Amino acid sequence: MKIAVIGLGSMGKRRLRLLTEFFPEITLIGVDSKKERQAEVENLFSIRTFKCLQEAVDKEQIEAVCICTSPISHETIILEALKSDLHVFTEINLLNHYYEDAIQLAKEKNLHLYLSSTFLHRREIKLFEKAIEKDSKVTYRYHVGQYLPDWHPWESYKDFFVANKKTNGCREIFAIELPWLTKVFGDIVSFEVQKQKLSTLDIDYPDNYALIVTHRSGIVGALNVNILSRVAKRDLDIIGETTQISWDGSPDGLYQWDETAKGMVKKDLYTGYMDNKSYSKTIIEDAYLEEIKEYVSLLRGEITKTVYSFEQDKEVIELINQFEGDL
Repeated sequence: MKIAVIGLGSMGKRRLRLLTEFFPEITLIGVDSKKERQAEVENLFSIRTFKCLQEAVDKEQIEAVCICTSPISHETIILEALKSDLHVFTEINLLNHYYEDAIQLAKEKNLHLYLSSTFLHRREIKLFEKAIEKDSKVTYRYHVGQYLPDWHPWESYKDFFVANKKTNGCREIFAIELPWLTKVFGDIVSFEVQKQKLSTLDIDYPDNYALIVTHRSGIVGALNVNILSRVAKRDLDIIGETTQISWDGSPDGLYQWDETAKGMVKKDLYTGYMDNKSYSKTIIEDAYLEEIKEYVSLLRGEITKTVYSFEQDKEVIELINQFEGDL
């Protein structure tokens, strides 16, 4: 099997590293328009690189791609890949106006469309699901925030996709969090939202959202999303008469009420977990690997159903559009 990784920035290199380490039998190709990134990846992974997908298709027998470029570029690359008879893995898209075309084209050509939703592969999410199955009489408070200039400390926030209103920072956070929130607590059926711009950041969209959301299950939660927090935050409390869970987003920051102990007990879900020290402590690599394993299993015909789909993401993005209103 031969897979092309398109976009050789931080996420592209992460996908290449995991594929190289865990699937050495797969031949990898790199694609990026920047010569310096091509040279870096050739040196790091000893693979061939090309400046565009068409050049790679012309010179290599590629079967599938992993798209790791800026979300605003995904539409063109996804459709080009499908038209070239290639299976598609893509990082989060943030825009969905082309989804129907992509879904239809994939069906016509019997190709797989795989969409990243990393948090659905986190072990904490499975624990939350089990807890809610046992006790749905809960509420929750969830705050996610990180100061935008700290997202990619190696470059200006003005130089990557969060500077664009269409693919803004708060929108990306929602796109990461809503799939697992709706899986655990149920579809969101109503909400109240307040949004503001509080910072001096050179952006033309709100940097702070405060929401009260009601799920189909009847669960009501308070959700705060911002790109202001100087300390990276992922702070969750699930609260009920028999249920109490606290999580700071890190692998070692999960606590659950234990009735026998009459106190909060630390839950260790990641003994021997992988992490990348150049990223926030709230980001671990275990879930990224699980996504790649699922994609490869899909390509090999070992599975037919994945934990997330373009159809589900279409609904999530529509919900984000409603949160944003007329930006």
